[in-house]
Amino acid sequence: MADAASRLTALAEELLSEPLPVRIRAWDGSESGPPDAPALVIRHRRALRRLLWKPGELGLARAWVAGEIDVEGDLYEVLDRIAGLLWDRGADAKDAVHPVRDPKVRAFARGLLGFAGPWPPPAPPAEEVRRRTGPLHTRRRDKEAISHHYDVGNDFYALVLGPSMVYSCAYWQDGGTLEEAQRDKLDLVCRKLGLKEGDRLLDVGCGWGSMAIHAARHYGARVTGITLSREQAAHARKRIAEEGLADRIEIRVQDYRDVHDGPYDAISSIGMAEHVGSVRYREYADDLYALLKPGGRLLNHQIARRPERDEEAYHIDAFIDAYVFPDGELAPVGRTLATLEEAGFEARDVEALREHYALTLRQWVANLERHWEQAVRATSPGRARVWRLYMAASALSFERNKIGVNQILAVRPLDGGGSRLPLRARAWTEDADDADTETETDA
Repeated sequence: MADAASRLTALAEELLSEPLPVRIRAWDGSESGPPDAPALVIRHRRALRRLLWKPGELGLARAWVAGEIDVEGDLYEVLDRIAGLLWDRGADAKDAVHPVRDPKVRAFARGLLGFAGPWPPPAPPAEEVRRRTGPLHTRRRDKEAISHHYDVGNDFYALVLGPSMVYSCAYWQDGGTLEEAQRDKLDLVCRKLGLKEGDRLLDVGCGWGSMAIHAARHYGARVTGITLSREQAAHARKRIAEEGLADRIEIRVQDYRDVHDGPYDAISSIGMAEHVGSVRYREYADDLYALLKPGGRLLNHQIARRPERDEEAYHIDAFIDAYVFPDGELAPVGRTLATLEEAGFEARDVEALREHYALTLRQWVANLERHWEQAVRATSPGRARVWRLYMAASALSFERNKIGVNQILAVRPLDGGGSRLPLRARAWTEDADDADTETETDA
């Protein structure tokens, strides 16, 4: 078919009512668009069939995962230019270009019919989650969702995350490495929790054991780590044994709803609450409150979204839900704070780390791209493409303030209302010798 790129560009610009900010290179070798712009490469017209059957994000995601569309040039620049078509139009733009009754959308669909090729629609890529029906956030469904995301191979995650094996936002200083920034984040959590020799720490969503190891090795804590991922648990136990810390750390494959061996002196929840879901979040907060001693501290490290005008209309992006975090949900930080306080916690400190996560994600993308062939062998080409797209797009979302991440320090008050926290705010930022002299108060 002659000059598919020009025809596709014309269709897209008619839909968007403005010039396309990227070049289009089509399967027939044709090319259209600004010559100095990065290119969106449509390798197979099957990608258009996906878009016709699943308009919008999910159709594009399936084509990307299957390798039917790609980018030539800087991935961040392509994503930034395309996302700008939506973000720069306002909060309702994503919905405004999709309604079936919109005449521009209908004209765009009719135009694609001439390119799409033989039916029926292509099957979804193997990497797309096959979820059960039924209520959200049952124990079984949560376990399946966690397995989909985390049980994709420890070797793959080691290539992406690096030696720290920490899969959450790092805490950066100028000139530091990823490993140093992750170490500093773990240490920040331990200091906020006020850990000391012999304290019992519950690490909810313990990942590959990095937080547990840091708390036990550097602060003398006795740690119980829980995860629903068997691959994570196996890797964490191996690391703990090699560190000689098996007498201080226990790793369990266990749902947070099944932990009943409190009280603990402290609880860390780092990148876990995003999996809990709004229907369970108050239950989650209640459970953590019950597991803490009076005066015990909770450090909740959680991604947050911007509030919606209509909170009932919130839904997670189709690509993220189908390929990355099935059933995951983000909440505004204010709602998280309110739920924790409704459960009985007193919120004592909130620290926003949004820019830190953008830096972290860019490092993970660089690791993946640097070890691309190994990563593909460790999992699959489609899975590697999922992670590259979601991490790069997420980095831009943090940079544009579409999402954020916050550490909330909360305490279970004593019966008389005391907190046992230092009188001076943010004492964990002081030098160790100075922090030790701060007065803790029960009043």
